[in-house]
Amino acid sequence: MEQRVEPLSSADLADLEAKRNWVRDHYEETARHEYETLVGKLRLLDAILQNRWIAPEETLKLQCLGVTFGDALSQRLGLAWVAVEDDQGRDPALVVEGPSILVFPLTSISRRVERGEQVDVYGLFESACRTVERVRTEQADTARGP
Repeated sequence: MEQRVEPLSSADLADLEAKRNWVRDHYEETARHEYETLVGKLRLLDAILQNRWIAPEETLKLQCLGVTFGDALSQRLGLAWVAVEDDQGRDPALVVEGPSILVFPLTSISRRVERGEQVDVYGLFESACRTVERVRTEQADTARGP
């Protein structure tokens, strides 16, 4: 099962933007600019989850949260969205300095909610950031050699 990492197509971009808009539109119109901030993204994700505005079987809506979670990771860590295609289909992912390390935020929240877990958005976010930073450090150490 070989993976191909590609730039996002116009269809990929449109899909991500539609998912982003679904989350962003939870803000009142006068407050939608809050989505542009890291704090605004995380606060909105937390509010949606804590208030249980999405049922565990609403996978598409939960994946919308995953896009916002990915946007937050991208904003904090300087990651870029790409498309990954394999035998299972095509999914958006974030790339960490080169196509060998990929982060798939689309299901980061949905799979937890679907399992009935309480999601700590801030804890999940900080854990993901630590993992990416650890991988970056390991990559840099490997590139430098012994």
